[in-house]
Amino acid sequence: MSVDQESPADRVSTPVDGVEVLGALSPSRAGDFLTCPLLYRFRTVDRLPEPPSPDAVRGTVVHKVLEDLFDLPAEQRTPERAGQMVLPAWERLVELEPEVADMLGDEGPDVTAWLASCATVLERYFTLEDPQRLEPAERELYVESLLDSKLLLRGFVDRVDIAPDGAIRLVDYKTGRAPAPGFEAKALFQMRFYALVVWRTRGVVPAMLRLVYLGDGEIISYVPDEQDLLATERKVEAIWRAIRTAEETGEWLPHRSRLCGWCAHQAICPEFGGTPPPLPAPELPADVALPETP
Repeated sequence: MSVDQESPADRVSTPVDGVEVLGALSPSRAGDFLTCPLLYRFRTVDRLPEPPSPDAVRGTVVHKVLEDLFDLPAEQRTPERAGQMVLPAWERLVELEPEVADMLGDEGPDVTAWLASCATVLERYFTLEDPQRLEPAERELYVESLLDSKLLLRGFVDRVDIAPDGAIRLVDYKTGRAPAPGFEAKALFQMRFYALVVWRTRGVVPAMLRLVYLGDGEIISYVPDEQDLLATERKVEAIWRAIRTAEETGEWLPHRSRLCGWCAHQAICPEFGGTPPPLPAPELPADVALPETP
């Protein structure tokens, strides 16, 4: 499997020296494979570029504001102050990733209206939580754990709250809408993944997993237990075995779903009459290649 470009995880990941590592997996990439194995291939093996979308970049800006909000004294964590932080967060993003500015070009949304939409999403956050009463233990926390199977799990948790009694709550912000009732499992898989890593590294099962949906002002909370996390571990390892099988056979099968409407690779997808590019030659053996990005 080919090596990915340096990811945020690569910059902070603990080197695994002298240990046989099967590979690395994040909840995002595991979710890609569950959604569509061919999408996983395009993103992780082929490393095909994807143009930034207004919705995705809005999520990046909103996450940055919510991260920085807790650097302020509690009394300054207000909707007005959060709104004032939108433009600086956008400007920092453009400085780091100039290509995102093209998203708001001649054919993109109006910059002023788009920035206002970011502020609207942030206003909704204040109807769900009171940040003046919160003091997170960690924000944008990088977590990783090497399972007994030698599979490295890693990713970033938006927020970690720790109660006086030591109880841990993992929080993830979503700028979209909450899934319909009965369809929460896919979203909660990500949080169970993080909970598994925290349990394996800290020896404590998180007391609460929380998804905060800023698109429609909904919160999904879940209380995991050890059996949940053991089942998640088995599922993650099964996903990895399926990925390795696809790698060995070269059969990255497409899976058509309603999510195809948001895919940047329809032109080369067989489901839409396209032809995928030839598979790239592997650059490193899988035991040292850690291609996953959170």
